[in-house]
Amino acid sequence: MFIGHFGTAFAAKKIDSKPSLGTLILSAQWVDLIWPILLLLGIERVVVEPGNTVVTPLNFTYYPYTHSLAGVLMWGVILGSVYYIFKRNIKGSLVIGILVLSHWILDLLTHRPDLPLLPGLNLKVGLGLWNSLAATLVVEGAVFVAGVYLYTTATQAKNRKGVYGWWSLVGFLVIIYSANIFGTAPPGAEAIADVGLLQWIFVIWGYWIDRNREWRESAAISPDLSAAK
Repeated sequence: MFIGHFGTAFAAKKIDSKPSLGTLILSAQWVDLIWPILLLLGIERVVVEPGNTVVTPLNFTYYPYTHSLAGVLMWGVILGSVYYIFKRNIKGSLVIGILVLSHWILDLLTHRPDLPLLPGLNLKVGLGLWNSLAATLVVEGAVFVAGVYLYTTATQAKNRKGVYGWWSLVGFLVIIYSANIFGTAPPGAEAIADVGLLQWIFVIWGYWIDRNREWRESAAISPDLSAAK
């Protein structure tokens, strides 16, 4: 799953207004942000295998430190604790931790049985939504659209940057997702890692957007494309 993880990050703003969108994106995508680093270090492994599933040619052969259930729980506790230490916001720290865990839960829906439960344990799980392109587009698209709606109705732009910065991120994510789904397979693990590292741009983008938007007191207010000054 790709844009679905961003959908959960966007939606989390509706739960707690204090964490920045950049922090929410970082949390929801954390294991995919550090995974490319472990790939380049040779600690975790992936193989390009066209036909592995209908949606992706990637065969995730070894990634227990980032994508095992135990690993994700550990990262969730760490990120949630770090957030609490700096912000003293228990609700926000819980949101951060749950967002990290949500990554594994959404991956459980899409991946074939390749997600480990514990490092060193051979049992792997996955419900295999990626075996159906149509089902993948419907489910992941629904999570993303719901997240976009919730963030848009929970916040309002303070200026033009807040409007166009937000909607340009949404549009760019859709373009990237379409390219991943319908584009050609990457040449190898190193190329996957190099592209994966670029996801840190979305974290920075999220911080910039949130500096130009503010919490909307009434969630009933409609989206604000006309609110730019």
